[in-house]
Amino acid sequence: MTTEARPVTAPRTVPSGQGWMLAFAGFTFFTLFAGDFWRYSISWYGWGIVVALCLAGSIVFLVRARPRVPIRTWPKTLLLFLLLCIASIAWSSYRGASVLGTIAQLATAIAGVFFALCLTWHQVLRALGAALRWIVALSLVFELFVSVFIRHHILPFWVHYPAGKLPDAYYWSRDLLFHGGKIQGIVGNSDILGMITLYALIVFGIQLAERTVNRTAGIVWVVLAAVTFLLTRSSTVIVALLVTCVVLLFVWWTRSVPQGRRVPVYVTGAVVVAAGAASIVLFWGTITSLLGKGADLTGRTNIWAAVIHLAQQKPAFGWGWVSYWVPWAEPFKGLAIRNGVEYLQAHNAYLDVWLQLGIVGLVVFVLLVLSTFGRSWFMAVDRAPFDGAGVVRPDVPYTAISLLPLLMMSAAIAQSFTESRMLIEIGFALLVLFSVKTKLERP
Repeated sequence: MTTEARPVTAPRTVPSGQGWMLAFAGFTFFTLFAGDFWRYSISWYGWGIVVALCLAGSIVFLVRARPRVPIRTWPKTLLLFLLLCIASIAWSSYRGASVLGTIAQLATAIAGVFFALCLTWHQVLRALGAALRWIVALSLVFELFVSVFIRHHILPFWVHYPAGKLPDAYYWSRDLLFHGGKIQGIVGNSDILGMITLYALIVFGIQLAERTVNRTAGIVWVVLAAVTFLLTRSSTVIVALLVTCVVLLFVWWTRSVPQGRRVPVYVTGAVVVAAGAASIVLFWGTITSLLGKGADLTGRTNIWAAVIHLAQQKPAFGWGWVSYWVPWAEPFKGLAIRNGVEYLQAHNAYLDVWLQLGIVGLVVFVLLVLSTFGRSWFMAVDRAPFDGAGVVRPDVPYTAISLLPLLMMSAAIAQSFTESRMLIEIGFALLVLFSVKTKLERP
């Protein structure tokens, strides 16, 4: 079981030696959350330079910290998943793309390891809060600027587009702030911005509860994040919010029950999960209609069918790891095209892993997600660890920050059934961060 060992009061000041590390961590979180901002504003080459700087900085801070972590204490499922990504280059059907995808995967993992080994939980919270504030603020200012001064759609810079009418998905902003549409913010996508604001609500709420920010300023940022969330109107993120709220309710219930009497809580949780899955199957059309989607979930079911068909051709070890699909390689070229837009993901993290690493990779990835979620759960619901004599210490109070990995993991898992974001950028970095940190810091 993983718990908070004792109540922790966040430091009001940061030692000068750690100030630069915290600033760098916030910048790296920003880059992982808002990679499209860099790609749209300073080109893919500019984004590559920024990513290289983040990778180099992460390695430097790790080397300086020299964390002594025996290999036996690392999360085995994480190590095995990364090893499978590397090994898949040998049997990949697109070897060059697999090399690039694996390098990107390892670079993202290094950033996650840097967060886990070099930052305390309060420093992680602080760096996340800084990055998310910048994204929320810049997104609102960006959309306001477009609607007030430009007053029409704008495209990303440094990209050549064909003449004629372009699909809406190509635009960085569609000037919808004053027209009731879904805003896209600096990331150029309402679903991505919606998920970022959900993370922001979690982080800002915990900071308020921990009293690590000024109360008035904290409330203002929660309101701004909530307003931005509502303006994105992302159906998939609304579902993620509901799932996160249900998990939070179960945490509160579990915390009120002594550790030896929690069987009814877990039985109820299992019933709720089973009932939710059955409801999705039985009332699919009604649910998608309530979310403003068609029965095909904006073409997702067609993509899933195509991905399953390909995965069945190489079921054991898959086609080879590539992370997000590369449009120039088979079988991804032209695999998922809707309304003139080529999509480069399966829109389901588990189908994507099955396609690329087969059933073996899928089993490892599911175990990685479940074990990380499990450790995050016990960190949130256990009042205190056992002391040296094996006795529970009930005098140690619960802390709000112990909810951070669980709530963010809950949101990410809910999103993973309709998006593959858990496999790239911030999705995978957070998975690595929470997997490593909850594993190494448990009693």
